[in-house]
Amino acid sequence: MKQMIDKVTGKVLSRSEAEAKIKDKAGWVITVIALLLAVNTYMANSFSSKVLNNTIKANDVWAFYQAKSIKQTLAEMSYDDAVVRGDKVKAEKMKAKIERYESDPEKGEGKKELFAKAKALEEERDLAKKHGPWMTFAGTSYQLAIVLLSASILAVSMSMFYASIGVSLIGFLLMSQGIWMWMPL
Repeated sequence: MKQMIDKVTGKVLSRSEAEAKIKDKAGWVITVIALLLAVNTYMANSFSSKVLNNTIKANDVWAFYQAKSIKQTLAEMSYDDAVVRGDKVKAEKMKAKIERYESDPEKGEGKKELFAKAKALEEERDLAKKHGPWMTFAGTSYQLAIVLLSASILAVSMSMFYASIGVSLIGFLLMSQGIWMWMPL
């Protein structure tokens, strides 16, 4: 162990005095890093939930889109049959149905509207997915910083203490990237 000197009195500290000084500092720093880790975990879970929820919603919309496509195909077959038989009333009715299956802006349930809705959900999901790795790396950095802080107390090592602060700053940069995506990658 490198000798620690008290900055106020200038005297060389014993191992137990040096350990007490590191414990005091490390206690506060661990509290702050643990708080950042909790916030990071909360936000990471929020992004993960958005990915899962939007995937489910997009799948539901695509299933509805597929059902509309099948109904439209059946209506087209019925329209063709009505045209061949010369049933103009049924042909007009089927033509209107076909057009409504293709686009129904009033209800927002035409294929055109469903396609746009599903694509928007997929875009939101993909954007939320990009945040995940950054939040994971940040969480890992915070955990490593806490381990280094604990080790600095046991080893009575200020260099490990300062290294843990450096690692937690890296974690903070990674977390800020995970939240705001400020680095264009």
